[in-house]
Amino acid sequence: MTVGAKVLVAGATGMVGGLAARMLVERGGSIALAGRDAQLLEERSKLLGGRPYRSFDAYDLDGCAALGPWAAQALGGLDVVVVAVGVAGFGPVEEVPEAAAEHLMTVNALAPMAIVRGALPVLEAAGVVVVVTGAIVDGPLRGTADYTAAKSALAAWLGVVEREQRTRGITVVDVRMPHLDGGFADRAVVGGPPKLPRGADPADAVERHVVAPVLAGAVPRG
Repeated sequence: MTVGAKVLVAGATGMVGGLAARMLVERGGSIALAGRDAQLLEERSKLLGGRPYRSFDAYDLDGCAALGPWAAQALGGLDVVVVAVGVAGFGPVEEVPEAAAEHLMTVNALAPMAIVRGALPVLEAAGVVVVVTGAIVDGPLRGTADYTAAKSALAAWLGVVEREQRTRGITVVDVRMPHLDGGFADRAVVGGPPKLPRGADPADAVERHVVAPVLAGAVPRG
């Protein structure tokens, strides 16, 4: 990432997105923040030197798709898109309400897809798209069927997008973020998490899995 690279961070009010935004600003990035909580966005914008920000609702897919064009206008272009949007959910399938299953699919798959879809037309050539899915894709646990399905749907979609965008020189990175020691699983939309090992340090994980690929121009998954 060159100094002054123009970056949209969607999910900037969450732990992963917030850390990524701060680290990218520290490395010279020009950042636009997007997230659900408008008040928290304003606070984080001020802490990062008055960055442009915009709130969005994951259920408003048109609003999600509009984030890329908004960021490109606010920043005078767009080089990088970081998407760290998601929510956990747990429980045997027969105990997961349909509303919760819909929520998991919308927030974890449809909303990130819409953000990326809307950003691609305005992303500069040789741009980078970094999207957080999760280790759950590679190692699903019992009691996570709907959560795993949503994240796996996003991962499969990203795999196709990565191949489609190669001709433009756009790099698409699917970040299989490990379980983090940050309380994400405890804020599940439904159910409680299974017994999990101690999580990785959030700052170290974000540095390695999100920021490093952006700084390097990213390397597509094998």
